[in-house]
Amino acid sequence: MSDFASRLITWQKMHGRHDLPWQNTSDPYAIWVSEIMLQQTQVSSVIGYYRKFMQRFPNIASLALATQENVLQHWSGLGYYSRARNLHHAATIIMEQYHGKFPQDFAIIQTLPGIGRSTAAAIASFAFNQIQTILDGNVKRVLARHFLVEGWPSSPKVEKDLWRLAEELLPEQDIVAYTQGLMDLGATLCSRSKPQCINCPLIKTCGAYQDNRVAELPTPKPRKVIPEKFTTMLILQHGDEVLLEKRPPAGIWGGLWSFPETDAKLGFETIVLNQFGMIVEVLQPLPALSHAFTHFKLHIQPQPMQVLTLQPNICEPKYVWLSIDDAIGAAIPTPIRKILHSLLKIQDIKKSA
Repeated sequence: MSDFASRLITWQKMHGRHDLPWQNTSDPYAIWVSEIMLQQTQVSSVIGYYRKFMQRFPNIASLALATQENVLQHWSGLGYYSRARNLHHAATIIMEQYHGKFPQDFAIIQTLPGIGRSTAAAIASFAFNQIQTILDGNVKRVLARHFLVEGWPSSPKVEKDLWRLAEELLPEQDIVAYTQGLMDLGATLCSRSKPQCINCPLIKTCGAYQDNRVAELPTPKPRKVIPEKFTTMLILQHGDEVLLEKRPPAGIWGGLWSFPETDAKLGFETIVLNQFGMIVEVLQPLPALSHAFTHFKLHIQPQPMQVLTLQPNICEPKYVWLSIDDAIGAAIPTPIRKILHSLLKIQDIKKSA
């Protein structure tokens, strides 16, 4: 066993994380759900969602039997909704092709929707004690600093080098503690900003620390100008209810409920009349808000309107009228929830006036 692995394992057993909700179990389903939730999301944000999700979907069968709508509802607010759709899809595959039992074969695990090489390795290590290599963002940072790996870690050449390095470091025993130790070290001591190098078990051999280059490594991603998009959301209100539209399965917020949108800046009465056959009164716009996606930034202008003549032909499955409280509890993106809370405050102010 390498000195790197030995010291990391010893540190993890003494100082690592041992009380997270998905730890102290070898249940592949529980581990799988946690690993998917932890993709691009911090532990502190995941814990509450994980507990509620596992309470509603305690096993693969319950997840597979649920509707995508219900799964998205329990994922609402966590972001990156393709993860939830892939999780649901994979559960149905496991039920149909593997008799409801999570596969142990490492190659098969990687064929399931939403599971890449590193996620499959984490599941195989924690659930089946297999000696497999993980390489998530935290691990890339640890390796890049310790071994002075230059270049953006997610570029093909650098990532290939990091995979090779990670494989060479694998111990032949204590794989669970080693794998968890890599995750813990990257998430706590070897963080992106303000790393706690003085407490690191690898400080004596860390190249970045010895050369005073911790702040430089890993090499940042080359900067690109992030595109900006603008949209107006049409908030159609009838009594205490608002109209929500189900978004297409593909694209951002796929399968979630949102407000109808338009690129227009004016003429909302005509737009609503042509699209929905309803006459409306345009109200004061709500404050604009912005939401950052991976590849662009979306600027939203919420435009409330009071429906004066209701069109009875607007019905499910694409559209639904819901009270604001019910809408907040539906499968909706975070910006929509913020807008609904603003509407709720306005509604409460009017009632108390």
